[in-house]
Amino acid sequence: MASILRFRKLCYVEPVKFQFFQPQKFGKKEETVATEAKTALENCEKRNKRQPKERSCVNSCCCVIGYMCTTWWLLLVLFECLPAAFPGFQVPESPGTRLKREGLIALHPVVLVPGIVTGGLELWEGKPCAEGLFRKRLWGGSFTEVLKRPLCLLEHLALHNETGLDPPGIRLRAVPGLVAADYFAPGYFVWAVLIENLAKIGYEGKNMHMAAYDWRLSFQNTEIRDQTLSRLKSQIELMYVTNGYKKVVVVPHSMGVIYFLHFLKWVETPPPMGGGGGPGWCSKHIKSIMNIGPVFLGVPKAVSNLFSAEAKDMASIRAMDPGVLDSEILRLQALEHVMRVTRTWDSIASLLPKGGETVWGNLDWSPEEGYACDLSKKRYLQASAGDKDTNGSDVKMDFHVKESNKYGRIISFGKETLQLPSSQLPTIDTKEFLGTRTNRNTNSSCGGEVWTEYDEMCRETIRKIAENKPYTARTALDLLRFVAPKMMQRVDSHLSYGIADNLDDPKYTRYKHWSNPLETKLPDAPDIEIYCSYGVGIPTERSYVYKLSPNDRCRSIPFRIDSSVDGDEDSCLSGGVHLTDGDETVPVISAGFMCAKGWRGRTRFNPSGIATFIREYRHKPPASLLEGRGLESGAHVDIMGNFALIEDVLRVAAGATGAEIGGDRVHSDIFRMSDRIDLRL
Repeated sequence: MASILRFRKLCYVEPVKFQFFQPQKFGKKEETVATEAKTALENCEKRNKRQPKERSCVNSCCCVIGYMCTTWWLLLVLFECLPAAFPGFQVPESPGTRLKREGLIALHPVVLVPGIVTGGLELWEGKPCAEGLFRKRLWGGSFTEVLKRPLCLLEHLALHNETGLDPPGIRLRAVPGLVAADYFAPGYFVWAVLIENLAKIGYEGKNMHMAAYDWRLSFQNTEIRDQTLSRLKSQIELMYVTNGYKKVVVVPHSMGVIYFLHFLKWVETPPPMGGGGGPGWCSKHIKSIMNIGPVFLGVPKAVSNLFSAEAKDMASIRAMDPGVLDSEILRLQALEHVMRVTRTWDSIASLLPKGGETVWGNLDWSPEEGYACDLSKKRYLQASAGDKDTNGSDVKMDFHVKESNKYGRIISFGKETLQLPSSQLPTIDTKEFLGTRTNRNTNSSCGGEVWTEYDEMCRETIRKIAENKPYTARTALDLLRFVAPKMMQRVDSHLSYGIADNLDDPKYTRYKHWSNPLETKLPDAPDIEIYCSYGVGIPTERSYVYKLSPNDRCRSIPFRIDSSVDGDEDSCLSGGVHLTDGDETVPVISAGFMCAKGWRGRTRFNPSGIATFIREYRHKPPASLLEGRGLESGAHVDIMGNFALIEDVLRVAAGATGAEIGGDRVHSDIFRMSDRIDLRL
């Protein structure tokens, strides 16, 4: 609360400028001094009279936040004062406590691989504005520096726009150890609950390791700059030897899933490009890979982030109070600053959709077609008797034949573009973008420093992009290459988003393909088990309706999500965003396709037949504030506190196989969606 008040005072209260006077003797100048002091006081009073009108919204917001904080603290004090046995207030028994009582003990070493954003970053070298912050966290932790010097923080978080590495004079490095990602901020856990439950059955520093890395960098650059992949290889080998030659259980989360997929290929590739472990390294050292919230095939949210620095939540905030982000008086330009920084992070680009129109759909088709957003009414009226999963898992038909959502149109300009049949839409050719790139004219009226590559585009070119055109997963990449060519030139040297025709082609031995499961093979390790564990039952962003921004000011983003666009009563279109099933961040098709079809059995992507299991957790919001973020949550980060997921991890770490914990556990329609994807296996 104190930080909020300090921020309000620094940003919105004009400091009073006092005049200093030299000590003087009483004489003729006394009257002049008194007059000047009186004038300064009157000016101050005039400013104070004007302040209430300008700050009324700020005052109201601060009061609301203050009331919320006070109420929360009162509830917390009341809860602590209640007896432990009071009805309805008993703390549920943790999985670790219960399984320890059942005799479960630590067996296999565990390696945790955090995802994007959740890992802490500390300062080792910085600019003068960061004086006094040596080895203090600039990301992850209390975030007090965000309120004190936000522009300085953004300057240090940004990477070099051409190399994707450190800019001159700045060095941020990943915080090492379990504390790197146990909590993202005070009270907001990420890995802490899982770590605590693992500790209850005997895990500690010698058999549990957090593979922290700088999540801003491209995966290969983490090795080039920090030797992170080499250190992870050495750590796994050490844990394997010091724990009785027991294979390691790896638990990656979110982007950490494709980071570790990159590692699997790197570790067996000969040097200097790879780690030199040889063809049998993975089979020798790894027991299971339990992927949590996997982003194997990317997320559409990454497209909107790089295109306009926003997603559904940000678009909703702008719709409720446009003045917060678009005020000409305050000139906050928060999204412009965010875009300026995040476009230097290759990690965001690693989450762009992979597989093109084959996986994500085209102008008329998508694998989720027919999905009904009302979870209580989901059904598939023409389900056949043969739709039951062969493993006897709890499969629910999440489709409704009346729906006709154009999910394949990841970006559409205008609701009319979304509804028109493809035959009436203008065609988009890659050559159109490449041919007009030479006609890019710098918006010279702005002058000064270029913030984003939009500052180098003329308004005519910007309007041409939005001429009633829809963009699919394939053409959206071409769109990004046009509006941000410098960023995408750097990205294309580290990442790839296609589908391999021939995995034996020598070009797929390059590291840019290693994090794309559709362009690389799993290692020859038939004894490994791979799990896709993720939440379902939460509306998740799938595609967007855009419009041109009415703001023509310099250094502004010319496109924004049209939050005024809503669909019909049964439609999945809300606030300019089409929603589908997922964990609020990752759609089901991205999280589950590889385990449901791409790697299921012996395929060209899984030549050794590594066993795959789908473990879905239906989202159940917390019943009360006392449950915190929920014990059965399926949300992308909150699932890390899901008791059923934690129990699965503990049992596998203690030696159980996928079959012993129940095989597939399915609530969504991932198998039907996967069958609709025509991919050669």
